[in-house]
Amino acid sequence: GLSYTWIFNNNTLYVQEDSRRFVSQETGNLYIAKVEPWDVGNYTCVVTNPKAEQSVRGPPTPLTLRSDGVMGEYEPKIEVRFPETTYAAKGSSVKLECFALGK
Repeated sequence: GLSYTWIFNNNTLYVQEDSRRFVSQETGNLYIAKVEPWDVGNYTCVVTNPKAEQSVRGPPTPLTLRSDGVMGEYEPKIEVRFPETTYAAKGSSVKLECFALGK
């Protein structure tokens, strides 16, 4: 499988699970629960294929803070992207991703 890493202002972003930021190893998406002023900067995704020993870096995406308080399209809602069927061996662990978006 592929692995995903994010670079923040040219430094590797070490994301701790269960904190404000989360990187989905399923989609590669970076989620930030509550944006703070120190989160402003450029974010770049790096996708690594360990078997091929190759990494590809995407274009930088700037994050800026709005001063008008407008959230745009993000009304409070729950985003659930579960597959129709999830298979697991008896006694194994399964991880499902569910994200809440909103003001």
